Amino acid sequence: MTKATHSDTADLLELALGAARLAGGMLLADRPADLGVAATKSSPTDVVTEMDTAAEKLIVDYLRARRPHDGFLGEEGGGEPGESGIRWVIDPIDGTVNYLYDLPAWCVSIAAEDARGAVVGVVEVPVLRETFHAVRGGGAFRGGVPVRGNAAVPMREAMVATGFGYTVERRRRQAEVVRRILPEVRDIRRYGSAAIDLCAVACGRVDAYYERGLNAWDVAAGALIAREAGARVEEVRAQADGSRLTLAAAPELYEELAGVLVGLEA
Repeated sequence: MTKATHSDTADLLELALGAARLAGGMLLADRPADLGVAATKSSPTDVVTEMDTAAEKLIVDYLRARRPHDGFLGEEGGGEPGESGIRWVIDPIDGTVNYLYDLPAWCVSIAAEDARGAVVGVVEVPVLRETFHAVRGGGAFRGGVPVRGNAAVPMREAMVATGFGYTVERRRRQAEVVRRILPEVRDIRRYGSAAIDLCAVACGRVDAYYERGLNAWDVAAGALIAREAGARVEEVRAQADGSRLTLAAAPELYEELAGVLVGLEA
């Protein structure tokens, strides 16, 4: 992949915003009253709805019509190589189970990557009417207004978000980590969408977020937004299954929380 230029970046951001809003509007307007599970993936709780597939197709078609030489990596459609040096990383509904149950914490997540990683990221939260975006080196925004994460607090005062995997074995381990860490922090929150969790770090709704086993489409946009808002975001501690622990927090809190999570083998 080649490095995106400044003019490319403006174009990529405009396209990501347009695609995310288009898909978010469709997902709100066209959600069937009898929406059900169309398929499962890694486990019976890892679900796909017909709307995931429709939204991803809408996003890819929108972007491909305007940038036909770009690559794509989507949660539902797999990967397509491109020739331009830009790859779009798409999660058409991050928080599908929330969407299935008509809970508000779901979003459309779109990032454009070059050889150095994410260059733009957009997270559209339709029910809350919020749009987060970031440009690498250009800051993070909500509704066009700059946002900044919280200053570091001691771990005992930290509001920490987390998420859970889909397999029984991973959930058992994650439940044990929560049991151990809950007495050491202010409180724990579980939104059900990694992208929303990372945006919550970016705008100060939580102090930190951690979760093991995320995929590229879960974090590509949200991680850029959190970093541009001042958070340290890393993927650490690869395990035998290839999974990594994603952790986002203000730099000082990151160090304290990482030390505890590593000790718990989170």
